[in-house]
Amino acid sequence: MSLTACVSGASGFVGSHLVRGLHGQGWDVHVLARRSSLLNEIEGVPVTVHLGDLSDYDSVRAAMPEPFDAVFHVAASTNFWAKNNRLQDRVNIDGTRNMLEAAAAAGVRRFIHTSSFTTWGFRNTELTEESARTGATDWINYVRSKYRAEQLVLDKASNRQMEAVILNPAHILGPGDQHNWSRMIRMVQQGKLFAAPPGSGNFCDVREVANAHIAAFHRGRSGEKYLLGGEYAAFADVVKIAGEVVGCKVPVKAAPAWIIRAWAHLNTITASFSGREPDVTPESAAMVSYHVNCNSGKARKELDYRFTPIRQLIEDTAAWMQRQGLLS
Repeated sequence: MSLTACVSGASGFVGSHLVRGLHGQGWDVHVLARRSSLLNEIEGVPVTVHLGDLSDYDSVRAAMPEPFDAVFHVAASTNFWAKNNRLQDRVNIDGTRNMLEAAAAAGVRRFIHTSSFTTWGFRNTELTEESARTGATDWINYVRSKYRAEQLVLDKASNRQMEAVILNPAHILGPGDQHNWSRMIRMVQQGKLFAAPPGSGNFCDVREVANAHIAAFHRGRSGEKYLLGGEYAAFADVVKIAGEVVGCKVPVKAAPAWIIRAWAHLNTITASFSGREPDVTPESAAMVSYHVNCNSGKARKELDYRFTPIRQLIEDTAAWMQRQGLLS
């Protein structure tokens, strides 16, 4: 008898890879999707679609008519524009609460939650699961909302109401990326990246992140968090590799953080007139100004988590973007 899973965020970057991975391992997959969701990335994969919205508990509960073996809560708002903070809270905080309550009511066996390395806050350090959290960057609503969602999951696990495992990916790259570091690749290709970010970080392969989710169901310890890092590099070097991959000139050196911040504020002012979300906001500028190195030793030991070289990740991402018409 096959295992059954309910996946939120199946139309997204990580979620679509997870759905394909689950199907490839013989799972019976159900997905929670909004009526407006585009499921192109899982086209051809046999799934049962339940229409609903994370902010509506009744629709979430209706998507779990049976006690699934696992709920993979991948859906989230990765917004970094203050204009959308209220909606982000409804998705990341209220949505996680609804998923947890519905899963508990349905008698779900395990809850796998996709969080982020940002929930520890930002500082120039090596990060482990035992690192103390800093509130210094809680003005960034993404950081604040993902932390609060994570606490809801941990509360369920600590109260023994449900087995729950949390995954904390670093910067994710790979085919299917439309909103994250693919923006940087697109800006490089269009000649719009006028300065390289001054920070550094780890880059993880979306395909390995998806594999880690499945491994977390089988081997992850309830109530535990797992950092999913990858090859560590200065963002200026990542920009350089992107320029080489798409054949475009890029800034040679990283710009000081104050220049990135000024550029972000100018973009935000322009966006207030155009109504279009800026490519760089004060929040995203802050995120790429720190040097955070995620130690993935725990995930590598317990979940068999693996790294992919950054150049290969950028090549794979750019090739997918080219096929999708996202690069001119």
